[in-house]
Amino acid sequence: MSFKYFPHTGRDIEEMLARVGVKSLDDLYADVPESIRWKGDYDLPEAMSEVEVRQFFDKLCRNDKQLTCFAGAGVYDHYTPSVIPYIVERSEFLTSYTPYQAEISQGTLHYIFEYQSMMTRLTGMDISNASMYDGTTATAEAMMMAVASAKKADTVLVSDTVDPKTVDVVKTYAHFHGVNIEMIAQDNGATDIAAMKQRLAEGGVAGVIVQQPNRYGIVEDYDGVADACHDNKALMIMNSVAADLALLKTPGEWGADIAVGDGQSLGLPMSFGGPYVGYMCCTEKLMRKMPGRIVGETKDSNGNRAFVLTLQAREQHIRRQKATSNICSNESLMALYVTIYMSIMGKQGIKEAASMSYAGAHYLCDELLKTGRFKLAYDRPFFNEFCVKYDGDVDGLQRKLADNGILGGVKVADDVIMFAVTERRTKEEIDKLVSLAK
Repeated sequence: MSFKYFPHTGRDIEEMLARVGVKSLDDLYADVPESIRWKGDYDLPEAMSEVEVRQFFDKLCRNDKQLTCFAGAGVYDHYTPSVIPYIVERSEFLTSYTPYQAEISQGTLHYIFEYQSMMTRLTGMDISNASMYDGTTATAEAMMMAVASAKKADTVLVSDTVDPKTVDVVKTYAHFHGVNIEMIAQDNGATDIAAMKQRLAEGGVAGVIVQQPNRYGIVEDYDGVADACHDNKALMIMNSVAADLALLKTPGEWGADIAVGDGQSLGLPMSFGGPYVGYMCCTEKLMRKMPGRIVGETKDSNGNRAFVLTLQAREQHIRRQKATSNICSNESLMALYVTIYMSIMGKQGIKEAASMSYAGAHYLCDELLKTGRFKLAYDRPFFNEFCVKYDGDVDGLQRKLADNGILGGVKVADDVIMFAVTERRTKEEIDKLVSLAK
């Protein structure tokens, strides 16, 4: 039977089978034991018309329960200006094409250049690439940069206050690249700086990875960490939630060599886990070690402003064995998304959203403490996310909140919940959560 959307003809299939040395499609699965092969009919619905398909999915959507989100742990329910989807869905932008040919890609190169410019201002660093898959892989790539920049050191220190999801990805990269990862213990929810400095002094360390705010939402004091790293020929890598840097001290101000993190907080919807965009910025000294694309500004033969891919050979993208990194697929659509967000919101708007998130989180925390059923897990400064101990059944509380339309934080221990607040949360929503938690 012929299927119009199947690209291979019968002859195509015969030629491919002949090339691999088998006679039929069934022969491809000859090594699969009969005992585990499925013999029954597939439970697939009958074919539907377009109208029926729309009705089917509309019915599914009506069954969905939209929860008011007070969860974070790396992904946050921030406001998305409605104009952004209309722009990024234009046909000019919906492509995975990497803009090698500058003469026909000026629009794409221009917005990537603007993205880079905005990210360097947000992070306080010298240069930005465009861009990474997400914040976790960006951190792992920064780890690889640190080792590549070191002459002999192959150890990277990671604070125990870095998000466990990020740590897992870093360890996976490290395992297959021969990098030694050592964890630095925490002290009451913050990095044990004394232990970190002591390990740095022992030598053999290429870099140190810290997070701001950390995995518990705590704003840590990293004063002196950059100096300790540099005195021992190591790089300081700081992972941060992008939007938080509108108010917090930037990685550049802390003296970091590489700033990485996720840009999801800059207007990207949560979208069941993606797609997101990772950012990476660094000092000018390290820019030739940076993976991904970098767009530079120049002039064409007529003296007009123009944009080009710079500082990298094409091998970065097409010859894997010679690339500094294999981060090469096009994440620039998400980079465009956050560029439009920052352009629309403006410097003051991003600051205002961050301020509202901060104020809402502290209001929620204060109200929860007043109930007498919660107490702070860590008595340290926090931004828009915090951990509290609950004197009851955490799972039961979260089920109760969900039954009443609230996604009630993230469980981080048997008796600890981490709540997050963004500018989208209203006083009425916060008060409802508190009343249910009493």
